[in-house]
Amino acid sequence: MNLVERRGLWFSISLITILPGILFVIWHMATVGTPLPLAIDYTGGTQWEMRFEQPVAPTDLRQVFVEAGYPDTTAFLVEDDGRTVQLKLKTIDPDQKDAIIAAVNARFGTFDERSYRSIGPTIGAEVSQAALLAVIAASLLILVYIAFAFREVAHPFRFGTAAIVALLHDVLVTVSFLAIMNLVAGWEIDALFLTAALTVIGFSVNDTIVIFDRIRENLRRYRSETYASVTNRSLIETAQRSIATQVTAMLILVAVIIFGGATLRVFMSTLLVGLISGTYSSMFNAAQVLVAWEESSLLGKSETKVKAGSLVTSA
Repeated sequence: MNLVERRGLWFSISLITILPGILFVIWHMATVGTPLPLAIDYTGGTQWEMRFEQPVAPTDLRQVFVEAGYPDTTAFLVEDDGRTVQLKLKTIDPDQKDAIIAAVNARFGTFDERSYRSIGPTIGAEVSQAALLAVIAASLLILVYIAFAFREVAHPFRFGTAAIVALLHDVLVTVSFLAIMNLVAGWEIDALFLTAALTVIGFSVNDTIVIFDRIRENLRRYRSETYASVTNRSLIETAQRSIATQVTAMLILVAVIIFGGATLRVFMSTLLVGLISGTYSSMFNAAQVLVAWEESSLLGKSETKVKAGSLVTSA
C-alpha cells in the first residue's frame, strides 16, 4: 500500500473538509464583522440560564428581552425536556434585571436561575487577546522544538513546518464543524473552544512527532531507499499505534457526549472532531508535506527521487 503516492487525494480531501470553514469565515466577516460567532467570553455580555416548571419556547422567551430593549438576544434549549433555556445578550443594566424577571414571571411563571454571569467588554477583549497569543505562542514553540529535536536530519525546519501545517488543518476542520453547528444549532466560540483547540493541537503534534521519529529512524536504516519509500514505510509501521491511541480517546469522548449532558456536549463534540482530524492530518498531511517538499511535487508525480541517505546529516 503506497500512501505517499496518493497524497494528491489526501490533500484534496483536506481541502474539501476545511472549505466550509473558510467560506463561513468570509461570510461571517462580511455580514457580522467578526470572522466567527463569538460568545460573551470574547465579546462581553450576559449569559443567563433559566429553568422553568413547564416547557418554554426559546423564541417566546426571547421576545421578553427584545421588548425590554435587547434585540440581539439569542435563546436556546440546553436540556431535552424543554424546560431549561440559556440566553445570551449584551450586558444587562442591574436596574433592569428585576424588571425583566418580573416580565418573565408574568408570562411564563416562576423560574430557577441556574446561572447568571456578566462579562464586561474589557474582560472580553483581554480574553480574545490571550486566546490569540496562546495559539501563536504554541505554534512557534512547536516549530522551534521540532526543528531542534530533528536537527540530525537535513532540513529540520521542514519537519516543524509540516507539523504546523497539520495542526492548522485540524483547527480549520474544527472551525468548519463549528460553522455548520452554528447554522444548525446556534453554537458559538467560547472559552471552552479555545481549550478544545489547544487540546487538539497537543494530540495532533504528539501523533505527528511519533510518525516523524519513525521516519528519522528509518532514514538511517534504509539509506538506499527513496525518501518517499521510507516515509511510506514509516506511516504503515506507526498506523496501528496512531489509530489505536486516538480511538481509545474518542470512545471516552463519545461516552461523555451521550451521557454527560448538554453542558459538555459542545466542548466534547468539538474535541472529538478535532481528534479525528488530528489522526488524519498526522498521517495524510504532515508526512505527505515532507515528501512533497523534498521532491518538489505536490501531487506525487515527481520524477525527482530523493535518496534517504542524502538526508541524514549525522550517524
